[in-house]
Amino acid sequence: MGDALPQTPPTRRKSRDLFVQGALPRYVWRVMRTSARSVTSIRAVGIAAQFALALGVACAEAHAQCTADIDQNAQVGGSDLTILLSAWGTSGQGTFNSDLNNDGIVGGSDLTILLSAWGPCAPTVPDWATLIEALPDPAVVPDAALRSQIIATGLAWRVRDAQTLIEMLLIPPGFYQRGCSASLASACNGDENPRHTVTLTNAFYLGRYEVTQAQWVSVIGSNPSAFQGDAYPDAADRPVEQIGWDASMPFFKITGMRMPTEAEWEYAFRAGTGSAFHGTANFPAGTDDDARLPEIAWFAGNNGASGSSSYGTKRVGLKAGNGFGLHDMAGNVFEWVNDWWGTYEPNAQVDPTGPLTGSFRVLRGGNWLMGAANCRASARYLTLFPSSIVGIRAARNP
Repeated sequence: MGDALPQTPPTRRKSRDLFVQGALPRYVWRVMRTSARSVTSIRAVGIAAQFALALGVACAEAHAQCTADIDQNAQVGGSDLTILLSAWGTSGQGTFNSDLNNDGIVGGSDLTILLSAWGPCAPTVPDWATLIEALPDPAVVPDAALRSQIIATGLAWRVRDAQTLIEMLLIPPGFYQRGCSASLASACNGDENPRHTVTLTNAFYLGRYEVTQAQWVSVIGSNPSAFQGDAYPDAADRPVEQIGWDASMPFFKITGMRMPTEAEWEYAFRAGTGSAFHGTANFPAGTDDDARLPEIAWFAGNNGASGSSSYGTKRVGLKAGNGFGLHDMAGNVFEWVNDWWGTYEPNAQVDPTGPLTGSFRVLRGGNWLMGAANCRASARYLTLFPSSIVGIRAARNP
C-alpha cells in the first residue's frame, strides 16, 4: 500500500521556516495553508510533513518524461500540486492520474516525485535529432501565446536532424483561417476561396530554411540546381532547385522526412497572423502592404538583372524570419507541398491532406523571379515541371 501519514508532524513554525529559507516555492506554502483549512487537521499536518520529507530528496534536475506533470501543461507547478493534494489518500485515478508511482494510493512518495520535478518539464528531443535549444527564444518567437503553444507540446523547440544537419523548428498544433488574404496590390485568385477554419491536431517539425544544395547533395549525391558552380561561390547555402515533386521523393524516403501538407505549410507561414504577408520583428502582426515585402522575401521586386551575381536564388536565411522563426517562407524558391491541387470546401477542416488524386501538385511561397502576388500567405501555384524557381522545405514528425 501507499505511504501512511506521519505520526509526528512538524510544527507550523518549522514548515514556515522552510519557506523563509527558500526551500519551498511560495505557491507551495500557500497551498499548504489552504489544505490545512480544507481537510482534516491530521491530514493537513501530515501533508506538511511530507513536504518536508520531499524537500530532502528534491533536486533541480527535470524528469525527461515529466511524470509529475499531472495536468499535462508541460510544467510541474501549482496546478499539479493542487490536484495531487485533492486526491491525497485515494487511488488518484480520475480525470487526472495523481498516483505518480503507481502504488495504488496518493501519498508522500507521489509528493516527493512532484516536488523533485518542480518547474518546466524537460522537453523531449526526437531520437532522430540533436538538441540546439529546448525552449523558444522570445527574440525569435516574440508572441507569448505561440511560445506557450510550443512549450505545451513537451517537445524541444529547435533541433538538428542528425543525418542531414537540417535545422528544424517545432510547429505546435493549432487552428487558423485558411484562404484568401489579399494584399494592397493583389487580389486573391479563385482557388484561394472560400475561407475556412483549419485545425491541426499534431505538432510537427519544419525546416527553418529551405533545403540547401549542400544538404541535398549529402543525401542524393548529385546537384540539379541551375545556380551552382564557380559563378556562385555560396551555392552550397542556396536552396536546391530544378527538382520535381516525384524527383524529391528519394530525398524524403532516405532521410525519414516528408513534405508538409498544404494546410501545414500555410499555418506555418502565417505563424498566428491573418495578413497577406507574415509578420516579423518590424511588423509582428503581419502586413498587407506589398512595399514591406522586401524585408522578408527575395522576389522579382528585388531580384538583380539577368547575368549579374544578384540574379536568381539567394543564400537561405538572409531575410527576416516569421513568428515561428522560419525564413524564406515567402520568396527565394517555390516550395512543393504534399497535396494534389483541389478546390477548397467551405466547411471547417481537421488535418486536411487534399484530394486523393489529381493532375497537379501545389507549390507555395513565391520565388525570386515572380511578383509579390505569389508571395502571399494564401497564394497557390500549380505545375508539373521542375525549374530554377522550385525547391523544397523538409517536415518531419516528432
